[in-house]
Amino acid sequence: MPGTVSGTLECGSGDRGLVFQDADRQLVMERVDDDVAFGLESRGWPLDAMRARVPQALLDVGLDDRPRAVATTLSGGQRQRLALAGALAADPALLVLDEPTANLDPAAASAFMSRLARIKERGTTTMVIVEHRVDDVWPLADRLLVLGHDGRPLAAGVPGEVVDRLADRMIAEGVWLPRWLEPPWKRPPGAGPAVPTHDEDPAATSRPQESTALVVAGLGFAYAGGPAILDGLDLAVRAGERVAIVGANGSGKSTLARLLVGLSKPDRGRVEIGGLVPSRQPPAARSALAGLVFQDPELGFLASTVDEEVRLGLPRELAVESGAVRLMASLGLPLETFGLRSPYRLSGGEQRRLSLAPGLLRQPKLLVLDEPTFAQDRAGVAVLVELLRTRTLAGTAVVAVSHDERFVAAFASRVLELRGGRLHERARP
Repeated sequence: MPGTVSGTLECGSGDRGLVFQDADRQLVMERVDDDVAFGLESRGWPLDAMRARVPQALLDVGLDDRPRAVATTLSGGQRQRLALAGALAADPALLVLDEPTANLDPAAASAFMSRLARIKERGTTTMVIVEHRVDDVWPLADRLLVLGHDGRPLAAGVPGEVVDRLADRMIAEGVWLPRWLEPPWKRPPGAGPAVPTHDEDPAATSRPQESTALVVAGLGFAYAGGPAILDGLDLAVRAGERVAIVGANGSGKSTLARLLVGLSKPDRGRVEIGGLVPSRQPPAARSALAGLVFQDPELGFLASTVDEEVRLGLPRELAVESGAVRLMASLGLPLETFGLRSPYRLSGGEQRRLSLAPGLLRQPKLLVLDEPTFAQDRAGVAVLVELLRTRTLAGTAVVAVSHDERFVAAFASRVLELRGGRLHERARP
């Protein structure tokens, strides 16, 4: 997948730190502070030094208020921050980060990059950052390595000089540039796929949307022994509407996504899709009502091959078969190439695109997406926006939980912020 790799300084000797694209793969301990201490203990740190360092590492990533929390109860973005804390705790000489801000809200991403900037100022750590969300990381980079759609290097050098020479080529290859260098609505003519804006979609305002697909009234939910995450939340979504839900990490967005499709039951209030309560429906009926794309793609996989995953539960009809073939080609996962591969052996970005396919093919009344643009390049996001517009024109209501402000601006006809357990109308980016 096209992308950018930025680096700072030259590598010295000493400890190395690595943050995986999927944070869950590197969290090993039950409690938050124990997980950060695990890496230090493995390096032979004295107990007193660990006790002093762990709270500071958690403070650096904004988890200092939850040192004894169970790691599995954290949101996806909070788990990613925990993985970052573990990597940063030992002040490694080489720090490699793979999509470190993918599941962070904008404020948390900016705060984390500020931490990296302070590390850079010390001049003791080399950082290599693989990232699609380049706005925050761009000012940190001394050198830039640009990879094309085939994984081969397009250019390497000082960021400004690379962009001056190859901006059009980078855009055509699907590489994101910082907003101030290449806003999507000012891309050079013929530069390739771009993310459209809502204003370019006349159907968003001209198509009649009269029926209500989703009704949420007085929704309340809390995990056992904890405070209320959702408290009297109300929401109505029309058929064919595109709604984005934004909010800070830990505000309850993923919990709300599961409640909307009936995978969790509220403590109070009601959720109805097309007049039916999804949590009370048998599995087959529920899948016709609603589909959910999990924040972690692997949670949704049920088959052993990509081909089986895409076709699972679909009728063996020629139209359906050809539709699956066309969809997978548009997602950059042609079945003739990827069909026999295991979903679990795909890259993170490929897994995300595969996870989108079943919901787009099944055409439920409501489709809920949790961070659908994770690890996606420019071309991937543009394709997704167009696929979702096609789906909403056919009547499906789409609710997308996202920290990706560019995607929200391109996708949403309405933006809601989850704050204090309730949804608040917010201006589109």
